[in-house]
Amino acid sequence: MPKIRNIPPKYLLCITNSEPDLQKGKLYKVLRDQSATKSKHVRVIDDSGEDYLYPETFFIRIELPQEAKRALSRAS
Repeated sequence: MPKIRNIPPKYLLCITNSEPDLQKGKLYKVLRDQSATKSKHVRVIDDSGEDYLYPETFFIRIELPQEAKRALSRAS
């Protein structure tokens, strides 16, 4: 699996159901956080609407088409 901490994406796909505020198969917006990256975590805005740290293994990086990126940017 590629390391997601190398290039911080704007969105990650959740691949676990182990947290109540995350849904498997859902995209989550990433916020830059260098200290999180150093500890192999990512800061995302979860389903509570707040930003929290989660292990990077809970997510995978996906490349979205430009149209999808624009639509997600307008929605947030």
